[in-house]
Amino acid sequence: MKKNKVLISDATLRDGNHAISHQMTEKQISSYCLAADRAGVPIVEVGHGNGLGASSLQVGRSLVDDIDMLTIARENLKKSRLGVHVIPGFATIENDLKPAIDCGVDVFRIASHCTEADITESHIRFCKMQGKTVFGVLMMSHMAGKEVLSDEGSKMQEYGAEAVILMDSSGNYLPNDVKEKVSFLEENLNISVGFHAHNNLGMAIPNSVAAIESGATIVDGCSRGFGAGAGNAQLEVLVAVLERMGYDLGIDLYKMLDASDIAERDLIKILPSITSTSIVSGLSGVFSGYLRPVIRIANDFNIDPRDLFFELGRRKVVAGQEDLIINVASEISKGQ
Repeated sequence: MKKNKVLISDATLRDGNHAISHQMTEKQISSYCLAADRAGVPIVEVGHGNGLGASSLQVGRSLVDDIDMLTIARENLKKSRLGVHVIPGFATIENDLKPAIDCGVDVFRIASHCTEADITESHIRFCKMQGKTVFGVLMMSHMAGKEVLSDEGSKMQEYGAEAVILMDSSGNYLPNDVKEKVSFLEENLNISVGFHAHNNLGMAIPNSVAAIESGATIVDGCSRGFGAGAGNAQLEVLVAVLERMGYDLGIDLYKMLDASDIAERDLIKILPSITSTSIVSGLSGVFSGYLRPVIRIANDFNIDPRDLFFELGRRKVVAGQEDLIINVASEISKGQ
């Protein structure tokens, strides 16, 4: 007997962009969208790793601009819905949301740091008024307790979000953490709860399963785990595991496996793996997208990247504060 339906959102062409410094090509976007669409993936998320409007010197310039990426994806997605990640501050309504709507984006995932849902209000309300599917996203959610996350999720619910996604942006969670927080939100919110896993501690699949067993109805994944840091929940594995558990996904497993093969062949230069440094990134609770710049800057200052990660974690540095990596590295080097 099939269990309740679970909605899969595929972040390969968005979170995966982190892993290649946002250099995704038009051909790569086209070929993967075709494959994901054939597999029946419900939502395919496309864009710069940090979302709409994020291409910049600070967090990395995209090889292909937002509108071109979305246009190509829309042309190749016939059944799958097209999704985007949106962080207010990077993305504005006039310059980013309106053009994205014109491109045919179906699902807007409006994100904030886990304690700053207030900044999502205008973006959520605008997209909702346009008749779009809107999810709220709480990033770096390991940094807040279940009561705080529930309060922030309630704000997104009030603004019009249809779901709240907890992002384990640093790969810091263990299954019991997931169960505690997801079950609390599921009990206290009137909208769906979702989970986005990273694999720094090897827990992406177990954490995703724990989320679903605790009431989550939306989970994210990336083909071959292609994403920031040690990568995300490996999508084809997640689909296989959930199918075996009896969940209704609406995805053709064979064609999902084909899509993951295409991702490995055409998108991924180096398959995601759990390295010594990514383990420390997870333990320290630092954003997975910091892996490459931390290693590079630590080498520049001749310091141990593990020390840099733990110090960044102690200072509770979050995405968007990349400039602080150099400052902290400089302080550590002077103290040696």
